[in-house]
Amino acid sequence: MRTLSYQFQHSNTKYYLGDSLLQLGNYADPSRTVLVLDENVDEHHGHKLPGWKKLVIPDGEEHKSGEVLDQIINGLIELEADRKTMLVGIGGGMTTDLTGYAASIYMRGMPVGFVPTTLLAQVDASIGGKNGINHGKHKNMLGTIRQPEFILFDYSLPLTMPAEEWHNGFAEIIKYACILDASLFTYLEENRDKAMQRDMAVLQYLIERSVELKTRVVLEDEFETSSRRWLNFGHTLGHAVEKIDNIAHGKAVAIGMVAAAKISEKLKGLPVEQTNRLIRLINDYQLPVTLTSNKEEVFNLFKLDKKREKDAIHFVLLEEIGKALTQPVPIAELKQLLDEL
Repeated sequence: MRTLSYQFQHSNTKYYLGDSLLQLGNYADPSRTVLVLDENVDEHHGHKLPGWKKLVIPDGEEHKSGEVLDQIINGLIELEADRKTMLVGIGGGMTTDLTGYAASIYMRGMPVGFVPTTLLAQVDASIGGKNGINHGKHKNMLGTIRQPEFILFDYSLPLTMPAEEWHNGFAEIIKYACILDASLFTYLEENRDKAMQRDMAVLQYLIERSVELKTRVVLEDEFETSSRRWLNFGHTLGHAVEKIDNIAHGKAVAIGMVAAAKISEKLKGLPVEQTNRLIRLINDYQLPVTLTSNKEEVFNLFKLDKKREKDAIHFVLLEEIGKALTQPVPIAELKQLLDEL
């Protein structure tokens, strides 16, 4: 196990890389902690946590909502939680997002920790302090940026995921390779078979490299005014596709990355062979590459994206694999580019 400590603007966050869920009591006092787990995680891992106070919430992205937030708040009130009680979210990105948001608003803030259980949550959703809920058709419309006290990375937890969820997690790892690390892109190409077979050494490398890359960006730009925007590569269009077609986040981001690469060809001269290389890699990890959603609906959602300022959206583009930039693109121009995809 490795322990890393990072000093963000308002908190010191510790990462316990390669530790076990069974060791949670080393980092949170069971008598002063409330756990938040979704039904699926409780079913698979709840027995490892005897004696802890638990709030069990429904599973699924559609439950990342105000109604389930209210359930958590009401549960905290019933358990007489105070502002020194720690809230720990154990689950995928939906659970860590909701838990972090609840912790940031209950009694104006209580300490929070995460134990991400999915590949997607371990490499992305639990890191960086973004917490929030969806509102209507709009993903993560309500939220805060607030860092957890700790994140415990138990590498054995994602191994129990079904195949489709396993593939889903690789979209965000591919994203980091596209925007920050061409050598990681090559590693993903060369280690595809081992990754698909859930080889523990490959998994550990991919998680730890992803954690390192995302944390580095967040430390540079915690409140998303410059380089942190790169982490939205594939997400502007991806979030819209996710809500319209009700598909998994990783699948939607994969589609969004291909679209963003094709737009990068036109606006930044990204070589076509690099786009094709990205398409091959996404295919290799059994994720979709083709936009089949209703384009009018996609446009109507992404024109309300959080990255919009006045009549332009800060769109993340690639100059080459491993090198991203953000460029304000007028909404009208984006609509035309979308129609041409």
